Amino acid sequence: MRKINIPFSPPDMSEEEIKEVIDTLKSGWITTGPKVKEFEREIAEYCHTSKAVCLNSATACMEMTLRLLGIGPGDEVITSAYTYTASCSVICHVGATPVLVDVKKDSFEMDYDQLADKITDKTKAIIPVDLAGIMCDYDKIFEVVEAKKNVFKANNEIQKAFNRIIVLADAAHAFGASRKGKMCGEVADFTSFSFHAVKNLTTAEGGAVVWKDIKGIDNEWIYKQYQLLSLHGQTKDALNKTKLGAWEYDIMLPAYKCNMTDIMGGIGLAQLKRYPKLLARRKEIIDKYNEGFKGLNIQVLNHYNETHQSSGHLYLTRINGITLEQRNKIIELMAEKGIACNVHYKPLPMLTAYKNLGFDIADYPNAYNQFINEITLPLHTKLTDEEVEYVIDCFKEVVK
Repeated sequence: MRKINIPFSPPDMSEEEIKEVIDTLKSGWITTGPKVKEFEREIAEYCHTSKAVCLNSATACMEMTLRLLGIGPGDEVITSAYTYTASCSVICHVGATPVLVDVKKDSFEMDYDQLADKITDKTKAIIPVDLAGIMCDYDKIFEVVEAKKNVFKANNEIQKAFNRIIVLADAAHAFGASRKGKMCGEVADFTSFSFHAVKNLTTAEGGAVVWKDIKGIDNEWIYKQYQLLSLHGQTKDALNKTKLGAWEYDIMLPAYKCNMTDIMGGIGLAQLKRYPKLLARRKEIIDKYNEGFKGLNIQVLNHYNETHQSSGHLYLTRINGITLEQRNKIIELMAEKGIACNVHYKPLPMLTAYKNLGFDIADYPNAYNQFINEITLPLHTKLTDEEVEYVIDCFKEVVK
């Protein structure tokens, strides 16, 4: 078998993205400007929401949302023990207390029964994680939220408008996914997407946040709060300050700096035009993998069925009955064949930062069991059919 070198997740760039970047550079406007504003409009339309805000990462989107909601010291926010650090670090950034929930047995989704048990009168928000591009069961999450409505204590007007725990989806993987006919972005109260270099749709770095309309709260006011939070609390962005005689501004609060540039926005606009084809290609690859691994000792995720459509972001596998050491050896053997694999994820309680906060992986046995035999195979739109077959053949050989 001829060795082929296959990277894990390179960005898929075309002449369209290059043209957009050149156009932006020639325009003389490279920071937040007209291309970011157009990208926001198109994202909102795509997600079936009234508004969208583009920032420099999904992490910034989640953190600014917590700040918009006035969540901070004395509050608790719940998220999954099985996720990347960003889902939890933003809780720490605002001074709130993170509460971790184990996943269900043999699942990457949080255990919704445990979720209910973790809610207290300090709980202000839940951050579910749409891992690998598959939306969580938000029906169950909102059932839990409604059942616990009586313990919720609002600290401010926007929290009073909800009068319940607020659901902030970490959909870093899930732009373009859907569940029961609704797009990711129109189900949770707020939804944050990532456009990092390894994501399905990329702007190099970057992210966006969308939200459902909130009764009694003006969407323009919410949009303005994100602008203030992401631009030092300044009342005018650079684009508005360029208008004749419009230099005057105020600083409303000592805020943060995490806006998206027009260079990034231009790349995003080109990617969004190509996105239906990119998603379709991901599905083709997933279907080929699924067919190739039929009948083997390999568990795979259900990316597509009659109730949900994944964004096809990651191809997670679990090899039944292997140890952590055997899993790591398989990844090494795949690397020797030129195939870059990965692990998604090391549970948070295994990481030093969260150990130091008092978390112990022994309290999250299901998350640990998901981790020890998980291997993520390359899944990206630069893969050829020949390369997909090579990955399948090599993986089958190595696993056996």
